[in-house]
Amino acid sequence: MAYSAPAPDELTSIQIMLTDLNGVARGKRIPGGQAEKALGGGIRMPFSASAVDIWGRDVEGNALIFEKGDGDGICRPIRDEVMATPWLGSQAGLVPVWMFDETGAPSPFDPRQALARVLERFHARDLTPVVATELEFYLSPLSPDDHRFSVEGVLSLQQLNTVTPLLDDIYAACAANGIPADAAISECGRGQFEVNLLHRNDALLAADDAILFKTIVKGFAQKHGFAANFMAKPHGDAAGSGLHVHFSLLDASGQNVFDNGTDEGSGVLKHAVAGLLEAMPQTALIFAPHFNSYRRLSPDSHAPTAISWGYENRTAAVRIPGGPHAARRIEHRVAGADANPYLVLAAVLGAALVGIENGDAPPPPINGNSYASDAPQLPTDWAAAVTAFAAGELTRQILPDALCDLLVLAKRQEIARFLQDVTPFEHLTYAEHI
Repeated sequence: MAYSAPAPDELTSIQIMLTDLNGVARGKRIPGGQAEKALGGGIRMPFSASAVDIWGRDVEGNALIFEKGDGDGICRPIRDEVMATPWLGSQAGLVPVWMFDETGAPSPFDPRQALARVLERFHARDLTPVVATELEFYLSPLSPDDHRFSVEGVLSLQQLNTVTPLLDDIYAACAANGIPADAAISECGRGQFEVNLLHRNDALLAADDAILFKTIVKGFAQKHGFAANFMAKPHGDAAGSGLHVHFSLLDASGQNVFDNGTDEGSGVLKHAVAGLLEAMPQTALIFAPHFNSYRRLSPDSHAPTAISWGYENRTAAVRIPGGPHAARRIEHRVAGADANPYLVLAAVLGAALVGIENGDAPPPPINGNSYASDAPQLPTDWAAAVTAFAAGELTRQILPDALCDLLVLAKRQEIARFLQDVTPFEHLTYAEHI
């Protein structure tokens, strides 16, 4: 099986896709004959398209809307060709974009631009992040009579076999679009899977890969009788889904600066770890951006709760994997699959760079169970994470002030909406007993 994008004169429709603060795809559909316009940066959308809440509502207090007249930005493609979208039909295509103003300046509200700004700081130091991601997700059969995922099946080949046609389509679409999908495994939850995306020497492309991979999975799942979701904790009694980030740093000669020929790793690696740990309370909102996110961050759940690091320790928030010294790297394990990959990579790499620039030293690595340690804890609820993010000095060293301010407004608006909702469980618990 192989897919490819249709020739420009065969396109009947093109989707223009902008990724918003929550990692949600926003955009428009245009006729296939406008491919040249889309690839030439001739598409416009309001700046506020990337600055809405999770439901797509305007964020109250957002100056873009009324004070500035809700003006348009210029949508430039992140690729020089139309992507193949076989789940939409053989004559449809996709053009992912990012946002600039009329002068060519990047939009401060565009999450891809926030990551680009962090990468500029690395390049100024002749350092290149090498980044890979691991994405977990759940598949739920659309038919109530489909019981393929009735039991957990961690690393089960049989579970993988049940979704072979779907995986074949996903891998074929990834290949057609240059997305380096690697190993797939069946994970701990019923119907939970993980796909690794190979490392990139360009963190922008690594984040693009994660966004587009999610689009492909959701696009094909329904065609195969499933609903796919990347919620952090879709089932209260099952494993959560993460977005794990692996990264190393190359110097101008292509050498990994985390490698010093030992299992321990270099001083630069430890400075980076220190920066990650220091920023973690302030940047937790990036890694756990939604109400549901905090159901995943619970003790003894394979998702971290302690602000800690360790060698080959998957209970820690920051893990230093084993393997060849030349491949020494850091794994950041906090983010859920529901997080925005652009902001996750900006927060992870930005915090590591702050630690390197400051020459900070981390606390001793955790040996054994970090859940039982006395290490500082991540914020335990959404509101606490928003407060820590809003007050954090490091967040504004990493991300643009305008984006930080808008994200706080959006999340407080979302919190207010959730607080209005009285759940059926509350009625069941209280209505007849109080």
